[in-house]
Amino acid sequence: MSDTLDHPRSPLTAKDWAADMEVRWCPGCGDYAILKAVLKTVTDLGLDPDRTAFISGIGCASRFPYYVESYGFHTIHGRAATIATGAKLARPELDVWVVSGDGDSLSIGGNHLLHLVRRNLDLVYLLFNNQIYGLTKGQASPTSRLGQVTPSTPEGSIDQPVHAGSFVLGAGATFYARVPDVAQAQLVEVMKQAHDHRGTGFVEILQNCIVYNDGAFAEVTGKATAPERQLWCKAGEPLLYAGGRKGLRFDPAAFDLVPFTVGEDGFEVSDAVVHDPTNRRLAQMLAARDDVLAMGVVFQTDAPTLDGLHHARRPAAKEDLQALLEGRETWVVA
Repeated sequence: MSDTLDHPRSPLTAKDWAADMEVRWCPGCGDYAILKAVLKTVTDLGLDPDRTAFISGIGCASRFPYYVESYGFHTIHGRAATIATGAKLARPELDVWVVSGDGDSLSIGGNHLLHLVRRNLDLVYLLFNNQIYGLTKGQASPTSRLGQVTPSTPEGSIDQPVHAGSFVLGAGATFYARVPDVAQAQLVEVMKQAHDHRGTGFVEILQNCIVYNDGAFAEVTGKATAPERQLWCKAGEPLLYAGGRKGLRFDPAAFDLVPFTVGEDGFEVSDAVVHDPTNRRLAQMLAARDDVLAMGVVFQTDAPTLDGLHHARRPAAKEDLQALLEGRETWVVA
């Protein structure tokens, strides 16, 4: 990869970003919708394929790099975050996008994700959460629901599921957003915000696995039930849902958010908490809810990035190394 282009590039279309390969996921898989949204996102942002890299681990979602006309790495299970760290530190001019599933990220890759997030590397991390291991035939994953029957939990899962948002916020994330795969316009907008964020832009995408976990988010995304289950967070606006009929207020006794109905029990719109995306405690309370799911940008704050700090030190480190090499000290290697 050259640091400068040898030729001017005309504005690209989503078709230009689509690799000349057959896209192979199960018919009806949510990955198709996410791929479409990503291609539109990178097109709208005006990114350069010569300076873009998609990095994945192992799983259905991990075929992603093959389908985007850019640089890509299909790495090993759980290590996408590690490879992405190396790529970004070595080539800071790259736009790095990590694509990973809930099992790849939160099971074997949980340790690597934790350190990527706490270091605040400047990249976009897309977590495809379908609450199942799809590639290996439907075993329970870290995000599978309690009682979920799978080949690995034939009597129902007894493990408490991991909330991806709670995990990354606890690790010190500077950006957390959540969007369902079917919300194309919102997904594109959130990914643009994640890309523009200086640091790790972590986006959890609720994605349907039509073969092994079909309907996992049916109540969240269904036309009839979505208003009762989705709460779209907007900075400076009250946390309301169900067409503004319901909201979340802060209960000091419980030290938590509790739902209420506007006009009942003396509660009004003014009782709803106003969304502040810089409030980590508020974001943690929102991310941990199962009854109504916070959507959009739940948390965002500014913090130094690992790659920025690393490259700020490079000149001094090179001088120190050069001084050692030119000095009078000697080393004996046995």
